[in-house]
Amino acid sequence: MIRLRRSRALAVALSVAVGATVLTGCSRDPAPRDVGVAWAPKGQAVLVTWKDNGEPNRITIEGVLSESPSYVKYLPADAPNSWQIPTSEFPPDGNYKVAVGTGTSQGGVTSELTRSPVFDTDGPVRPSAAAAAPQGRGVLINWSVPAAGQDFTPNDPLDVKGKKTQKYVPLIGRPGQQLKVIGPATTSTRQVIKSIKPPYVFQLRTSNEWSTRLGGQVLGLTSSVNAAMPALAQFSVVIRVRGRVVLQQVGCEPDAPCGTQRATPAGVPVQVLTQAIPGARWTPVANGTTTAGGYYDIGVTAGASRPYKVTVPVYTRPGMIAGTSNSRPLYTKSVVRVASAGFIGGETAKKAGSMVTVFATVKPALNTTTMLQAWNRQTRRWVNVKATAMRQGQTALAFKAAQAGDFSYRFVIPAAVMFGRPMDGTITPQLALHIR
Repeated sequence: MIRLRRSRALAVALSVAVGATVLTGCSRDPAPRDVGVAWAPKGQAVLVTWKDNGEPNRITIEGVLSESPSYVKYLPADAPNSWQIPTSEFPPDGNYKVAVGTGTSQGGVTSELTRSPVFDTDGPVRPSAAAAAPQGRGVLINWSVPAAGQDFTPNDPLDVKGKKTQKYVPLIGRPGQQLKVIGPATTSTRQVIKSIKPPYVFQLRTSNEWSTRLGGQVLGLTSSVNAAMPALAQFSVVIRVRGRVVLQQVGCEPDAPCGTQRATPAGVPVQVLTQAIPGARWTPVANGTTTAGGYYDIGVTAGASRPYKVTVPVYTRPGMIAGTSNSRPLYTKSVVRVASAGFIGGETAKKAGSMVTVFATVKPALNTTTMLQAWNRQTRRWVNVKATAMRQGQTALAFKAAQAGDFSYRFVIPAAVMFGRPMDGTITPQLALHIR
């Protein structure tokens, strides 16, 4: 019981002490009235107005569920009852009030504070999904803007009406240079940049009444490609064209010259071109894309002797456009391909005195003269047996197996000219025949 009475006495004492403190800081002067906020006539500032009885005033900014910025302004008694606060004094993306009280820097606040309605300082919505497409000697850049987030202070005194409340300033950065403005602010979501070649970086400086943000980046890259392929290839056989694509892109840091860096992404399109006949235009024969590290490996069916080169066409994807490039031309000489060769009927063993027919077919379907040769065991060399006509890529010779023994034959197909370019000849594999 004694402890309870002491606790109540202590609580009463604390209440008296707290009351004394509050009374000490309570207003001795009437508080300002009708504090309002509006946009200053020239923009970029919040115009604060109020009414009072000709007293000095203190102006501060208070956060609503946001940290209050350290802004304080004292005005003398003879100053107008208005003040402009630059928008830069308000932290972006928050909710705030402006509080006005009677007071001086020496005597402090001598009245209660009167506050303006709550308003937000939401900055612009950053552009996204920027994409570029070639247009003449330049590019057309389009970007989209996501929907703005929920407005937690709808219809506040500083809301700017209208759909197009933010503007976009286009900037370009090149290697060794800083980002610079290349056009006036616009409310459009497209920009044509004339006569520009990569490498560069395009960005948008997006601003509204409160703040500015960078977004909507597009990288303009240069490309380079190398290629390797066999110098000789059998006609109609698939050969491999291999190489690597390297892209050079620009990166820019704030207030610093832009630099370049190398990129070797997967998914870059690659095209193999050839020149079918001397002086003809380059035409595509195969397509592919790079894998990780920028490498590619494309199969091409070898035709007649001809040059090949690899090109990277103009390549676009969201946020990037890469310029075209070509490898140096590489010449692949075609070789006549033996499609089949052997003995009619498939038998490699015959009786002495029987008839034997040896044949060969080649690609392409040549019209030429071939030579059948036989292996001479005594001189250890191939000797000519008989010239045979080849028509539409086929030749054959029938002869009598005169004596027993083991024999080897082959056809020699001469070089040829196809589509104005030379083609190497070839020799069939050895064709073994046993006569019993």
